[in-house]
Amino acid sequence: MPRRLLAVLAFLAILLPLGARAQSEQQTLVDRATLAVQEMLGDGSPDDLHRLVRKARGALICPQVFKAGFFFGGEGGSCVMVGRLQSGWTSPAFYGMGSGSFGLQFGIQDAQVLLIVLTEKGLHALLDSQFKFGANAGLAIATFGGGLQGSTTAAFHADIVAFSSARGLFAGIALDGSLIGVRSSWNQAYYGHPIGAHAIVLQGEGSNPGAEPLREVLGRFSGG
Repeated sequence: MPRRLLAVLAFLAILLPLGARAQSEQQTLVDRATLAVQEMLGDGSPDDLHRLVRKARGALICPQVFKAGFFFGGEGGSCVMVGRLQSGWTSPAFYGMGSGSFGLQFGIQDAQVLLIVLTEKGLHALLDSQFKFGANAGLAIATFGGGLQGSTTAAFHADIVAFSSARGLFAGIALDGSLIGVRSSWNQAYYGHPIGAHAIVLQGEGSNPGAEPLREVLGRFSGG
């Protein structure tokens, strides 16, 4: 066999496992996001949280946010963003969250974060390739733990409502200064071709059977 052909085959042998791992990594994030939604919206979650989800135009789900401290930053985590159309929830677009000053209150080390997007303005803002919390003065973001009661008015008038939970317990979350950014290479790997987050979240493009459980569980908690 010619040396050149041997070299090509060896190169492909290296690339194919990498591609398989990339697909697995993205699907693992989608699966974790599905479990996070089930845990955060399941039995024992606040009724007002369900009401907010039924009004949602979209959601950002970060199933694991690591190494966040009270004073100094952590590494953030990977997230998926979905939109809600008349036909139902879209497939996910991939994002990352983090910053040098990102911190969850009470020193939480490993948390789930759910951002419920209630307005088109909030959805378009999060879809920005580099969105920074606290930098958009015209955007109303409410952050809550498990006790929405007493704060319902503020929540329902916000563009985005943020929740976090750790080991099944809701806790506060501080987002100011945090950045979220689109992971275009993950979108391409998951859907098999280049596709933008706007096309996925706003237009419902992009299809992968692995995203169906996430769409189903969101539909169940949002009333269809």
